[in-house]
Amino acid sequence: MRKLSRLAVAIGGFLILTGMILTGTFLLALFNLIDIDVFVSETHLLLLTLMLLLIGILDIVAGIILLRR
Repeated sequence: MRKLSRLAVAIGGFLILTGMILTGTFLLALFNLIDIDVFVSETHLLLLTLMLLLIGILDIVAGIILLRR
């Protein structure tokens, strides 16, 4: 079970880092400091959607690992 705890901590750290990056990007776009037109194309929108889906799946996996502990 110790290895699963380390895995949950690693996933949690990755999710915290990703959350900080997404929050910073959102705030920069909110204050019009960056141009978000880059993400409007279908290819980039699909990649962004898949990235957010992967983050959600990792969050669920980390939650299940911590729940079983």
